[in-house]
Amino acid sequence: MVRTKKSGKFYLALIIFSLVGQVAWVVENMYFNVFIYKMFRASAASISAMVAASSVAATVTTLLIGALSDKLGKRKIFICGGYIAWGISIWSFAAIRTDLIGQLFPNVANAAALGISLVIIMDCVMTFFGSAANDACFNAWLTDSTDDTNRGAIEGINAMMPLVAILVVFGGFMGFDQDLPNTWTAIFGIIGTVVTLLGIAGFFLIEEPKMDTSANGKYFANILYGFRPGVVRSNPMLYRTLMGYAIFGIAINIFMPYLILYYEKSLAMDNYVFIFAPAIILAAAFTAFYGKTYDRKGFLPALIPTLALLMGGFLVLYFFKATPLVFLGTLIMLMGYLSGMAVFGAAIRTYTPQNKAGMFQGLRILGQVLLPGIIGPAIGAAVLQNAEKITNTDGTQSFLPNENIFLAAFIAAAVLCCALPLLRKKEN
Repeated sequence: MVRTKKSGKFYLALIIFSLVGQVAWVVENMYFNVFIYKMFRASAASISAMVAASSVAATVTTLLIGALSDKLGKRKIFICGGYIAWGISIWSFAAIRTDLIGQLFPNVANAAALGISLVIIMDCVMTFFGSAANDACFNAWLTDSTDDTNRGAIEGINAMMPLVAILVVFGGFMGFDQDLPNTWTAIFGIIGTVVTLLGIAGFFLIEEPKMDTSANGKYFANILYGFRPGVVRSNPMLYRTLMGYAIFGIAINIFMPYLILYYEKSLAMDNYVFIFAPAIILAAAFTAFYGKTYDRKGFLPALIPTLALLMGGFLVLYFFKATPLVFLGTLIMLMGYLSGMAVFGAAIRTYTPQNKAGMFQGLRILGQVLLPGIIGPAIGAAVLQNAEKITNTDGTQSFLPNENIFLAAFIAAAVLCCALPLLRKKEN
């Protein structure tokens, strides 16, 4: 099989849109958790509620905009316009501060509780723009622009971006004092500006793929296209793969919202960036090469080693707290996480019907974001329900994440391992 070559312009658009998009998601998925924890003393339940609300917003948005982009046969305008609005919405979080809330709402008894509510609401607004641009249309554009000869290799690049983004964010802001409100004003301002500028640049970088829209039906019918029984029966491997991806995502979301807090607060690693950064670099490099395994061997032969790495990392992080072993566990876990995302992502693109990628992006987000975003953090919050508490300098209390989140994640991954024979049988 001759591999289809892509242009340098395609790879430039892939790398910067994927990376900057993931930088914005890092701010939401990991920094918002730290933001409301440090600024508003949020509980694990509040963090779980925020992740769940954002997951619902992402799924609904992707269903609506994905089907619309298919109907119109356009990706570029949604990607570029969405990134611009996405960046502007990130700026708005700079105004959510306890001092400003107290000035605007002097009669509110609990400014911190109102601050948490405002963050959750604005998180959903920001997610609307981000999911329209990235989840719905950028991912559909990537599916439209690849084929079976290059999908694994390209998905390997795309899949490593979430953790490269973590490295960029934490490395770029490691010198900032996150206990100060002005720090968050700067963070949101910088990220918002970068995302907005990229949206403008996209009008010159992204090439609109050729799409055949003649077979696409009415818009409102297309929104629920992926949920039709006939479509499910016609694409069994797509739906089985999505269910597997959902279980994989649940395992990740059990611990990920609390991971940085675990390093910083529970393990007292003030220099956790120096643990996290090398692990991310090595895991990203591994994933960039591992994605080609999917092109050579197929779905399951490429997936099984990633699950072994992921679960091995969970065990090391559960049993050990010494810095060298925490680094080792983090590295192994991230290698399994990123390479697993690459394999699942490539398989989903392979099984997605041609010219209908937008209609299926909402379904993809259902498995990749909604179910993991609701179930995973809820399990994590339940595991941490009786976690140790610490008293802050202002007299308030905060919870300390513990190693049980990794045990719970290991159990979730074990459930996925039990389901692998079903995927193998159907694939054969």
